Amino acid sequence: MGQCVTKCKNPTSSLGSKSGDKDPSKSHSKKGGGGGGGGGGGGGGGHKDDSCPKSSSEPINNGTKAPDVTVETSLAPPLLLGEYTKEECWAEGDGVSLRRIEEMFLRYKDEQEDAILEEGMENFCEDLHVDPAEFRVLVLAWKFQAATMCKFTRKEFVEGCRAIKADSLEGICSRFSVLLEEARGEESFKDLYRFTFQFGLDVEEGQRSLQRGIAVALWRLVFTQDTPPVLERWLDFLSENPCGVRGISRDTWNMFLNFTQSIGPDLSNYSEDEAWPSLFDSFVEWETERRRREQEQQQLEEEEAERRRATGGGGDAGEEVDCPALPSLTDCSDAGAAQGWTPH
Repeated sequence: MGQCVTKCKNPTSSLGSKSGDKDPSKSHSKKGGGGGGGGGGGGGGGHKDDSCPKSSSEPINNGTKAPDVTVETSLAPPLLLGEYTKEECWAEGDGVSLRRIEEMFLRYKDEQEDAILEEGMENFCEDLHVDPAEFRVLVLAWKFQAATMCKFTRKEFVEGCRAIKADSLEGICSRFSVLLEEARGEESFKDLYRFTFQFGLDVEEGQRSLQRGIAVALWRLVFTQDTPPVLERWLDFLSENPCGVRGISRDTWNMFLNFTQSIGPDLSNYSEDEAWPSLFDSFVEWETERRRREQEQQQLEEEEAERRRATGGGGDAGEEVDCPALPSLTDCSDAGAAQGWTPH
């Protein structure tokens, strides 16, 4: 997700992978029996398999039932439990199992680094049946508070699943509609929007501004649900790049959201007296000139159409002219009769 995009020649191709063309039919076969649903239960209500915790309620000698205990309690490796207490690892009050979250994380983590990296992210998205480049993946990364694209650390993944109350693939999928609705809220979207800038930076390279191509891709992505009327013209301006822009600063990124909310679809509310970034001034000049040329061209076409209507179209190139019918060369009887000649 930023690392992948910044290292990819096509920054619009994917948030979760460099290639974005991995065969989905191969992902499940790699994971064996545990790849189906992140352990089921918990947040998603999916099917349960043999790896799900089981309980015992057999009566003991005094006629009472033993409290439910998890068969796997003694088998819990400390590495899985991380910094959480034993009680936390079985289930929280809403039924979310930290053990199942950890097991899901281990299914996709890198062999060398304690994080889900590019290949694991591709497999994770495939198993969720989402395109790595779509808006839902960005929203999920926002809820996980991921520091960079193409990577979920263990802490980000575990805390993110706890935040959305899901401990399985089915659970995550079932939360997408709620998360998308949450992202429509004014304050939530503002937070998501600002997160997206940081998310797009390559922190390993020490970037402080977004590359122009990546900014264009992320602007189009983050406005998926509610596209401002001016967005496409702004992106056309950046793609044409008459100002030689190389990067988008955090200030420009943040101010663009205010810009879309205040200037109106026809830029009529824009004022140079306000403290907008200079790039916005250049955009308004560029867009005003583009609209002027467009209006002039439209006026010329209307005048030409009116002239043709006024002249009836006679003699104009490209218009049909009615001609008298010529006599048929094979109709000798009528043609000869007109000249007093009849065939023998």
